[in-house]
Amino acid sequence: MSNNQDDMLKQRDRPPKIGVFVDVQNIYYTTRDTFGRQFNYRELWKQLDALGEIAVAYAYAIDRGDERQRKFQSALEHIGFTVKLKPYIQRQDGSAKGDWDVGITIDVLDCAPDLDTVVLLTGDGDFDLLARKLRDDLDVPVEVFGVRALTAQSLVHAATRFHPIETDLLL
Repeated sequence: MSNNQDDMLKQRDRPPKIGVFVDVQNIYYTTRDTFGRQFNYRELWKQLDALGEIAVAYAYAIDRGDERQRKFQSALEHIGFTVKLKPYIQRQDGSAKGDWDVGITIDVLDCAPDLDTVVLLTGDGDFDLLARKLRDDLDVPVEVFGVRALTAQSLVHAATRFHPIETDLLL
């Protein structure tokens, strides 16, 4: 058997490598606004871990310097996530900025060649282009978890599989 065939057989014998990328603000607000409850990251981890090896897991959040928020970020790290923070920016007009779309996209594209599945937690339609690129050009399946009523239809259609967040994934 050639080395290439050996490599292919080894890949079939190993659990699939999963990459998890969480748009924390999106998940927080959509679950709060729809259900009045928080998302259960530990339960998500348990479900994904049963499907394969979680090779990378990033949670992207905004840093407001709040103690409650730091405890939450610490809990995410304890579960197994690498938490990436951006500073909260309050504009002069009163609006706020704290968008991770580009950072998430870069990390996903960097990691995708080593993954068998990309899991995105967001309802943000801006990620439909990323999901299509992964699925169609890189041949990496994309599983999206989002609140059904608040997830962009373009993202649902671009995903290989959409998982509506329901009560089993809530605290």
